[in-house]
Amino acid sequence: MNRRSLVAALIALAAMPAAAQTPQVAVEAPWARASVGNSRIAVAYMTLRNPAAAPDRLLSVATTIGRAELHTMTMDNNVMRMRPVQAVDIPAGGTAQLQPSGLHIMLVDLREPLRAGAQVPLTLRFERAGEVQVAVPVQPANATRAPAAAASPPATPAHQP
Repeated sequence: MNRRSLVAALIALAAMPAAAQTPQVAVEAPWARASVGNSRIAVAYMTLRNPAAAPDRLLSVATTIGRAELHTMTMDNNVMRMRPVQAVDIPAGGTAQLQPSGLHIMLVDLREPLRAGAQVPLTLRFERAGEVQVAVPVQPANATRAPAAAASPPATPAHQP
């Protein structure tokens, strides 16, 4: 291989997107609860599956319709307590569950209450996998889980680094 071919090959390798080298975290069964009445808060849930051989972390969530925060819910002497968390760990080859009575995405300061049938645009930012966008379907306020028959909307990389 001559010098010119080697330089061209190195340039092509360097130009490959990092996303092609980093497996994406799969977002499964996303859903959100509708706001109660005219409340400007709601909550979203999902399963995060990490196919990679290295652990990953969900660092933050953003939405264009308000503010999104990572929270956990615990019971303390029959009192429900919600607290922000800095990140959600996703083990290598494993999953993290964001579900009622546990880790979840709190949607606050919404421009308008969420209504069943709508979709919430979320951008999830992972430590290794980068940004992933997902459209989260909104279920009725009394829903306890994602509908079994509903297919998960595809999650897509927000950008290629």
